[in-house]
Amino acid sequence: MLIRRTLRMMTVLTATCAVALTGAIAGGAGTAQADQAQASSQKQLLFYNHAYSVVDRETADAVENSAYLREFANFEVRTTTGGGMTWKGRYLKGRETYIELFGENDLPGQDALYGSAGLAVSADRAGDLAKATTALAALGISDPATYRQTRDFGDGVPIPWFDTIRTTAAQYEAFDPWAMEYFPEYFADPRSQTEPESHPGDVSRERYLPDTYADRLMRDITYLRIGVPARDLANTIPLLKAGGFDVATTGGGAIASGGGTTIQLDSVAREQAGLKQVSMSLNRAVETRHEERIGRSTLAVGPGARAEWTFDAPR
Repeated sequence: MLIRRTLRMMTVLTATCAVALTGAIAGGAGTAQADQAQASSQKQLLFYNHAYSVVDRETADAVENSAYLREFANFEVRTTTGGGMTWKGRYLKGRETYIELFGENDLPGQDALYGSAGLAVSADRAGDLAKATTALAALGISDPATYRQTRDFGDGVPIPWFDTIRTTAAQYEAFDPWAMEYFPEYFADPRSQTEPESHPGDVSRERYLPDTYADRLMRDITYLRIGVPARDLANTIPLLKAGGFDVATTGGGAIASGGGTTIQLDSVAREQAGLKQVSMSLNRAVETRHEERIGRSTLAVGPGARAEWTFDAPR
């Protein structure tokens, strides 16, 4: 969801804030671990929703045309219109989380460049985005940038989609982090094809995403590693902390854990920015390891109930 470009166009957003962050660690968690983390995360207000990254054209085209990905995950190539913008994404969607990939020159401006990326964390309960905004103030971000996103399903009748906050309205270098909360009106609209609420105030990721994942191998994203310029990293850390993630920082980056997903952000130069690795839990264990080469990336599935997708470094 490329709301960052719409945000950049909104001249009403003038607040700017600067805040001042790899550790190493990789891996993913199985389904049981993710469920346990979710059950014990009552203090957590925001959870990993999705990330996007611009990959090289060869890889983007291979992803778009991969027969294996259509068997492995709830995979979709979709063109979306929202907030006056239109974009085509390649989506791998799980029970609660997903990843979105673009190719070089798919998008306008600096977002056309290899390595551009972003991260969305979201509230599962109505009102938790406001609580996270209050928590941001305690971290020194008293005037975050806000934006309301709409969605048009193609009939020219946009509806409220979600609210967002960012720690700054200043232009990011390569990585755009934001927090969001879906609108009840979006779920209520039959065009959204979402599930009914399971409890009052349910604006959850699980409700938003379809249950098609259950017929595939991929269940959810458990680990993510992205190269991020230092200034963008600094603007990301308060957002994750305000959302209740456990954040460990070093001079080389940060690792944030919570709600079943670990996010590793490496501090890199702009030319090294972008998606490096995604780990996923599976709906069932597989006995043997399968490797699928997709463009300039490798998806390794199994053994066990996990998969790891790695992306080659830029040439």
